[in-house]
Amino acid sequence: RRAGQERLYVYGESTARIPEAHSPASRLIQRIRDEAHRFAITGHRRKRARRYTESVLESIPGLGPAKRRALLTYFGGLQGVLRAGVADLQQVEGLGATLARTLYDHLHPGS
Repeated sequence: RRAGQERLYVYGESTARIPEAHSPASRLIQRIRDEAHRFAITGHRRKRARRYTESVLESIPGLGPAKRRALLTYFGGLQGVLRAGVADLQQVEGLGATLARTLYDHLHPGS
């Protein structure tokens, strides 16, 4: 923001206060504002990053963290899991025929 454009609204007062541009109070208000914005932006980035890193595998019933980890390790990542067929999925320890079919159907709807 440009100096002199800060306005402070105090609860119970009808008019805004405009602090002097380079006063210690103005700098304190700017730091508080910047910290609040940093906190909000960081939270938003984490939320957005989680959405990108959250695996499609998390929405499949019966596929817990250990089996997801085993799948990703076995196939080298999500792309490998997506390329795998039902028989390939069954090769992963802990995945039976039913869960392998459920997983495949979930990843390849309409096939």
